[in-house]
Amino acid sequence: MNKQNNDTKLREHLANERTFLAWVRTSIALMGLGFVIVKFALFLNEVSLLFREQTATGTEGFSSVIGVIIVAFGVILSPFAFYQYKKVEKQINSQSYKSSSFLSGSLTLAIIAGGIILILHLITNIII
Repeated sequence: MNKQNNDTKLREHLANERTFLAWVRTSIALMGLGFVIVKFALFLNEVSLLFREQTATGTEGFSSVIGVIIVAFGVILSPFAFYQYKKVEKQINSQSYKSSSFLSGSLTLAIIAGGIILILHLITNIII
């Protein structure tokens, strides 16, 4: 194998690793976002109880559920990212790379679904 082929293969492996690390960062960001949502919902519940001196309206519970779901999605995303990384690594080594958009498509659909749910939740809070 000549030096140019080695350099090309090295670049492909490094690009694959950068992509994997981007997925890991996305996973960590989702877990952090979910954690913040849950903690903020608890804070709102405490403030509501402090100022109203009665039980909260219950909307904070929905926010907590959404936060936990986002954390869980971040956790679930990590093994899928690792699987994709190893699959692409094998394909690069065997020179049979075939792109797959399962992980990207799944994340996109989950974000769209989560966004729609949050929009509906926010609209119902504005109306009520």
